This record gives sequence, C-alpha cells and structure tokens, in this order.
Amino acid sequence: MGHIASFLQWLEQTQFSTFLRESTLGEPIVESIHVLTLTLFLGFAMLLDLRLLGLCLTRRRMSEVLAQFNPYLMVGFTIMILTGTLLFVSDPVTFYPNTFLRIKMVMLIFAGLNVLVFNTTIGRKVDEWDQAPQTPRGAKVAAIVSLVLWAAIVACGRAIAYTVPPPS
Repeated sequence: MGHIASFLQWLEQTQFSTFLRESTLGEPIVESIHVLTLTLFLGFAMLLDLRLLGLCLTRRRMSEVLAQFNPYLMVGFTIMILTGTLLFVSDPVTFYPNTFLRIKMVMLIFAGLNVLVFNTTIGRKVDEWDQAPQTPRGAKVAAIVSLVLWAAIVACGRAIAYTVPPPS
C-alpha cells in the first residue's frame, strides 16, 4: 500500500473525518457554505472578467473595479478552498480516485496561475490602460481563460456529486 493510500485511510479514520461524514448536519452545512461562497465568488469573478472584456461596468475605471472586487474575491476563494478541503476530508478514500476531482484540482491550479500571470504582467500596469477605451489584449485573454476555467471547475464539481456514492 502506498504512502498516499495509507495517509487517506488514516485521515478517513480520524474523529473529525468521521464526524463530517456521519453527522446529520456537518457535511450538509459545509457543502452549503461551499456552494454559497462559490456563488459569491463567481458573481464577482464574472463581473471582473466581463469588465476586462469591455462588456459591463465600462464607465468604471478598471482600478476601481479591482479595488472594490478583490477583497470579496479573496475572502470567497479562501472560504471555498477551506470548505472544499473539509468536504474532501469527510471521505478522502472515496474522493481521491475521482477523475472529476482530479481534473477540478488541475483547473484550480491553472485558474490560480492565470490570476498570477495577470497580476504580474498586464494587471501590474493597470494605471497605464485604466481609462483607455479598449482593454489590452492580454487582459481579455486572461478574462476568457478565467471564464472557461471557472465554468469547467463548476461542471467538474457537479460531476463529482453525481459520481461519488453518498456516505453510507
């Protein structure tokens, strides 16, 4: 048995994992918070991406949109990661081999890299194009990549729910 499998079995047998898996309210509360936070996060992320594409909020400077949305995006993303981790911990042996979970994790990494590349390149120079009539091409590419990745992440999240058996 490999190290990962041993760790997952140990994790699954912890009191915390057992509580989340077997309690009447533990898993449903965590999942509800996960989905509600996803909704909050995606709402702001989509508005930001649509602004980068020049499709909404065009009368507002991009720096204002970033300043206003980033705190909500950071809080939402942090809570999503925490609750997603808790959902995984509730049944790690079942979740770990799930193909949709693995694809979702890879896409989350790509989404994070997309934000990192945006923030270290075109986003760093937002003051230069803040009031320009057209958003730079790199910003539009980042927005399209973000929209596609988050749509796929949500789809994989839903697929996980349909391919993992409910706790027994």
